[in-house]
Amino acid sequence: MSIISAHNSPMISIPKKTTEEVDWTGPIRNAIAHSYGEDPDNYATECGNLQRCRQDAVKGAGSDMTAKDLLHKYFGQLELLELRFSEIRVNFPWRDAFTNKLTTQTSIAFEKASIIFQIAATHSAIAASQNRADPEGLKRAFYYFRTTAGMLTYINDNFLHAPSIDLSRDVIKFLVGTILAQATEVFFEKCTDEKKGNPLVAKIAAQTAFMYTSLSEEVKEFMGKGIFDRNWVTVIQTKAKYFTSVSQYYRGLADSATGKHGDALVRFTVAETAAKEANRTASSFASLFVTQMSPNLPPDAAPCLQEMTKAHLALVTDKKNEAQRENDLIYNAVLPTPETLPQIDKAAVATPITIQEVYASPDVQKVIGVDMFIRLIPLSVHESASVYSEEKAKLVRGEVEKADNAEAEVKSALDALGIKEGLVRYKAIAEGGVGGEAELPIEVRRWKEDIAVMEERESVDGIMPELTRMKETVRRELEGVSRDLEVESRECETMRVKYDHLWTQPPSSAMTKTLRQDLKAHLSALDAAAQSDQQVVHLWDSVKSEIRLLLSPEIEEVFRASTERGGAGSENLLDLDVGSDAKDEEERVKIGQFVDEIDERLGRLNKIQHERGQVLKDLKDKVQQDDVSHLLLLNRRNTGVESTLFAGELEKFRPYQQRLAATVHHEQVALQELTTLWRGLRDMAGRGPGAKKWEEREKRKKDTVRRFSRARDVYMEVRDGLAKGLQFYTELTELTAALKRNAGSFISERNVEREALVSQAETERRLAIPKAPSTSTSGGKPPVPPPPPKPSTGLEASFGSMNLHGSNAPRSPLPPPQPSRQWTSPPPPSQHYAPPPTSQPGRPPSQAYPLPPPSSQPSGPYLPSPPSQLPSQPSYQPSAPPADPYASLGMFASTNPPSPHPPPPSQQQYPSYMQQQPQQGYGQPQRQQSYAAPPAQSQYGAYQTPPPPPGASSSPFPLPRLR
Repeated sequence: MSIISAHNSPMISIPKKTTEEVDWTGPIRNAIAHSYGEDPDNYATECGNLQRCRQDAVKGAGSDMTAKDLLHKYFGQLELLELRFSEIRVNFPWRDAFTNKLTTQTSIAFEKASIIFQIAATHSAIAASQNRADPEGLKRAFYYFRTTAGMLTYINDNFLHAPSIDLSRDVIKFLVGTILAQATEVFFEKCTDEKKGNPLVAKIAAQTAFMYTSLSEEVKEFMGKGIFDRNWVTVIQTKAKYFTSVSQYYRGLADSATGKHGDALVRFTVAETAAKEANRTASSFASLFVTQMSPNLPPDAAPCLQEMTKAHLALVTDKKNEAQRENDLIYNAVLPTPETLPQIDKAAVATPITIQEVYASPDVQKVIGVDMFIRLIPLSVHESASVYSEEKAKLVRGEVEKADNAEAEVKSALDALGIKEGLVRYKAIAEGGVGGEAELPIEVRRWKEDIAVMEERESVDGIMPELTRMKETVRRELEGVSRDLEVESRECETMRVKYDHLWTQPPSSAMTKTLRQDLKAHLSALDAAAQSDQQVVHLWDSVKSEIRLLLSPEIEEVFRASTERGGAGSENLLDLDVGSDAKDEEERVKIGQFVDEIDERLGRLNKIQHERGQVLKDLKDKVQQDDVSHLLLLNRRNTGVESTLFAGELEKFRPYQQRLAATVHHEQVALQELTTLWRGLRDMAGRGPGAKKWEEREKRKKDTVRRFSRARDVYMEVRDGLAKGLQFYTELTELTAALKRNAGSFISERNVEREALVSQAETERRLAIPKAPSTSTSGGKPPVPPPPPKPSTGLEASFGSMNLHGSNAPRSPLPPPQPSRQWTSPPPPSQHYAPPPTSQPGRPPSQAYPLPPPSSQPSGPYLPSPPSQLPSQPSYQPSAPPADPYASLGMFASTNPPSPHPPPPSQQQYPSYMQQQPQQGYGQPQRQQSYAAPPAQSQYGAYQTPPPPPGASSSPFPLPRLR
């Protein structure tokens, strides 16, 4: 068999499906709006790109490499799209590749299956069109036949319920068998080109014959259904006979080579018989083949197949005749029957290449490109990404914690050794001086700055006069209130003496009890605060000079003098023995060497710390930029792969972790070296004369620091006391103002009441002057009025029970009670002070006293007794008598001054102290113990003075009761 005839074998390619236009834009916009809650207009470009990608893949491409790339790209985007919009519904119309029947479904799975079928058809067309005479073409044909089989196998494995015939399991299985048989045929051609051994070629030919023979049996099930092209059946049957003959031919050559001449002759005879059948079928096919009826076969399929079988028949016939002659003349081998010949072994050399392998190649990934909807991340992917982010954060936290622990260990080791502070000392000893005499300690400098800021904002000398002014103001106000209450009380009692029993205003002593208690409490608190002020002044005087020195530039001179005291500042610390200069110089050199070594180790530790910080920063940046959302999206359907995926992704941070671990190791080594050097330095220089001189200097310096520390503590106590004093006096000023208002209101109301009572008493006195008796109509005297009720208080009862006219004096009817007569007794303790009511303004006098009948006239002078109300009946209003002989005097009622506040209809008709202070009036007296006793001097800080007396308050200023 010639090589040329082998390469002319016709190959079958799978027909393509056809489709119509599909609208991706509308459904995707709806899915974006409902599932992701974003504006679909932001993804208009992506929707347009997807629409064009489908059109290019299924409408505008042929069956070449360009069509393959377009289909690969569309299917890749389709896979990513399904991961985001698995619930999307789009009408996908596809026509069957064999029956041309239209099938429309809304599932993305149907679209994917159809696209995979298109890819398989394109790959089969590429494989069938290759020039197999070229080794590269032969390899490409073998590869694309295998990928075609892999694509079709993926359809059968993942799409169970086929909506069309071309996607049904039986059809796909037949197509896979056909493609793999052709791939095995291509591999057979490759073996013959490479002159492989006859046994191997026989096995491959036997495998090819077996596959074509199986297909010729399977295709019978589709006969009459109009699915496959009848020419396909003819080609398959012809190749089945052809490769049966080829396998027997090559096995005969192998048997002849091994000396089995009888077996070889029989195999050549069988091969000739099969070749004749193949040639007969090919000749019939050539006479009936029409190119237009079989577009998936090469145009020269019939003549090529006929020529190939004819050439092979001639080859096999010649070989059989030659073997027959040699056996007759030379070997005379016994010829076995064909049935007894051993079966030829088969070698399966063509396996499908899966779709995962195809899409894993870099070329295909490059063709697919970037995910069109990469900005849309599903919620489940977000959740998985959050889990991965937590894993990354856990990794970073672990490394940060290790770094922090390492730094803390180094810091604690250095602090325990005292290297940073002690190194200054040894540096000074090595340089031959104490060094740093003019250096102001850090804490003293901080005290100086803090006190300077406070003094600049508000100095102590400025606060004290303000404190004194507020104290004097409060004292004047309290003394004024006391004086006003005394004046009011004297005026009331003066009127009582003047008008005798006519004066019904109760004494103010009971009513002002609450006010006087508050006044006394405020004065006591003020006296206690004054004592606290004296303590503050005493404390300030004790530290004023120290604070001024601390704030002055001379503070540095103070510290310099303290360090130089007891020796010259320029004196060499090792120059204590004049005869040991050389020894001292040698000691200083050794100390300097130790100091340099320690400085070098400290610098190394700083470099390690800086490098570790930089590595941590790089690690955090790498973690921040790491995004596995795309990988999670691709593996969205694979359950249980997150842990493996995360572990693999976290491995990219391993180099940073190793660098951090290395810094910790180097740091430990440097720290050990530093500890050894420091101990050696201390052992050598810690007990010398220079060290003693340094210790004396440090002791004097610490004493000076403690001196100003005490001054600073007392200063802070003084400021704290002044702040409390200002707060105390501010609150006491408010309480004093409230007390003054309440006392003023009480005094004002008492004055109004007193004026009304004075007017009434003057009127009654004028009425009590004796007049000439007049003749009454009835000739008798007016009836004697009943005696007034007994007053409830002692003084009022004494005046009220007096009867100047005796028991036989004529009595007039009881006049109506006046509002001003309600002050008959002090209010009960549970009530607050209320001023006596007066007549309502605007009420006509005729309503105050009813007009008597015309015949009722006063027949004689009468001095009325002061009416009063019983405490148990404060709002009792007796009815007016039928005939009032003094009703015509009602006009004098208008002489009473009107009340400044119209009374409400309740019993308490005038504004009282309680009404002015609704929260807590002076009706509940301020107790003396609410103001703390003067505190002892020790309450102002740690600066101790003589011990405080027992029971001293815990605060220098007694805090007044806030209201």
